[in-house]
Amino acid sequence: MHNVPVIGVSVGIICKNDTVLLCQRNETARYALQWEFPGGKIEKNETPENALIRELQEELGITAEIRCLIHSEESVYPDGGKFFVHFYLIENYSGKLRNKVFNTFEWVKPINLLNYNVLEGNITICRNLPTLLETISVTNQSTQ
Repeated sequence: MHNVPVIGVSVGIICKNDTVLLCQRNETARYALQWEFPGGKIEKNETPENALIRELQEELGITAEIRCLIHSEESVYPDGGKFFVHFYLIENYSGKLRNKVFNTFEWVKPINLLNYNVLEGNITICRNLPTLLETISVTNQSTQ
């Protein structure tokens, strides 16, 4: 169980007005029906940013503009999975948001994120996101 490879993952904190997009994994997925931010594994020879752009295209049908990296952390799951997760802030994207892989998704106020059964690797960012977003001062307050 020791030499478990650490899997690189990139996820997007997609902001709209004063909410962020939270997605629920499918019931057949690993960590079924838990909530997470969209994104996925970084492929060989792919930068974390390119992985996120590809994953958001595959999962939600959007082309994201990454603003900045807001948090990174390593998470170890009870089943032995080890992940190093990069969290990127996304305030703008093109294309119509379509759910292609999730059970469902919701726009959630950052202060309410921990009311959901979020993935282990998303708990710290969920706890810190209201303060982080305030610090970064999200600029897309009027994109409706």
